[in-house]
Amino acid sequence: MNTQAYRQYICRACGHVYDEAAGDPDGGLPPGTRLEQIPDDWACPLCGVTKADFEPYEPVVPQACRASGPAAQRDRARGAEAGVVIVGGGTAAWTLVEHIRALDAHKPITLLSTCLADRYDKPRLSVAFKQGATAQSLPIESGLAAAERLGVKLLSSTTAVGVNLEARRLRTTRGTLRFDDLVLAHGAVAQACDGLPAELTWRINDLGAYAGLRQALARGGQNGGKARVVIVGAGLVGCELANDLALAGHPVVLLDKSPRPLPMATAEQSADLLQAWKALPLEFIGHAEVKSCFGKAHGSAASAASSAGVELILRSGRLVQAEVLISAVGLGTPSRLAHQAGLRWDKGIAVDSQTLETGVAHVHALGDCISINGRPQRFIEPIRRQARVVAARVCGMPTPAYDALMMPSPNSSWISSLIVVP
Repeated sequence: MNTQAYRQYICRACGHVYDEAAGDPDGGLPPGTRLEQIPDDWACPLCGVTKADFEPYEPVVPQACRASGPAAQRDRARGAEAGVVIVGGGTAAWTLVEHIRALDAHKPITLLSTCLADRYDKPRLSVAFKQGATAQSLPIESGLAAAERLGVKLLSSTTAVGVNLEARRLRTTRGTLRFDDLVLAHGAVAQACDGLPAELTWRINDLGAYAGLRQALARGGQNGGKARVVIVGAGLVGCELANDLALAGHPVVLLDKSPRPLPMATAEQSADLLQAWKALPLEFIGHAEVKSCFGKAHGSAASAASSAGVELILRSGRLVQAEVLISAVGLGTPSRLAHQAGLRWDKGIAVDSQTLETGVAHVHALGDCISINGRPQRFIEPIRRQARVVAARVCGMPTPAYDALMMPSPNSSWISSLIVVP
């Protein structure tokens, strides 16, 4: 009997943690399955890479924090302490908080987020329908609970509107905050697609959008059937959403300017995907560009989005009709705060590849909003290594070097995990 303690391993692509003690029952691995016992063709439940792309993971253990209840938050709100102000409420922001707390249990931290800052695995948004997950079941911890546990002043539903570096002040929709260090961890946002009116289009990049999409789909289609869906953009997220919704019985049309889906994969992998999709109510249209898009309900865009749906006319002349329209054409990094702070910009906040320095004192960045050598950093797993570097800097401790590892690319195992047919 192997009496060695069970270990955890993290996926370098999506940040999913495999715990040997828990196994992966849905993937055929009972509790207690060691990493070396996992078959080579096993795929990560979230992104589909193989076990070769998992590495040992040691969870960060925050120190015991000072009280963070309403009274403590009111005291800090009076401005007696500045500390670290973090803009963002996603994985990057909370991972940084945990790393700071592992080094310093008492440093003042304020986190402001445009949403409720609930903690969840964002990669699950594009496969959550297949897993039967609701917007309420996705969070692993509420923002309020995380703030209480980690001793953080949380300003949810708050937007940062301006920064004054000389005075070290951040203006927000809930007043002005002083800071010793400012960290931008606001991530990236789903880009708008030319030709698609915003009021008609769903862009799935957060829990709120996912909840709204589920409600729109629940309204159904013609004669009470499944709502028809058209998705513009056949990259990784677009393909996952198309596959996920088609498996749930929704007729899906997937459009892309490229001649094939998943253009970052090989032509053979794209062909395999198209072949498997023949078993699903899913049609791919390549070389597709949207010429016009409008709502079908009485000429009103608002009512169209909630009832009769949309009509798209492609440049080829083809008409595509659906009840639900989704844009999945990629992500973009908000630049306003970065430009105000005088940060270097190269498809994101440009940081040094080894130190993650922004070039501006007391201003830091990590996560989806940064770029290294002109490459946006859109993966989840590197965030924990970035957080270790930034946390050391804001805590005034020796800063470890950051290793900007190349992340895995979609491979045959990922394609196999995506293709789940009845």
